Amino acid sequence: MKPNRPMSDRQASVARESLFDAITQIETVDEARDFFTDLCTPAELQALTDRWMVVEPLMEGSSYRDIAEKTGVSVTTVGRVARFLTQGSGGYKRIFERINTVK
Repeated sequence: MKPNRPMSDRQASVARESLFDAITQIETVDEARDFFTDLCTPAELQALTDRWMVVEPLMEGSSYRDIAEKTGVSVTTVGRVARFLTQGSGGYKRIFERINTVK
């Protein structure tokens, strides 16, 4: 439930940084699963999963429609992820490349 008085931009920024700091403390896949299962609703977790699931085929150059058909993710979501891959802060690409360098 959201508070009656909205947080200031500063308070929201501090809270967001605290969340990101908490995420960096995750050490295993099991811990990540537990943390995100507690943090997110099933729908939120599915939305995050859907977005991450389309990164690889986008990086490989697959078409939006082909990705949507193979994954069941909407073309809108595929387009949104593609936009952030090219115009975002680089997070998707950085983590994708890090994972694929480790493999």
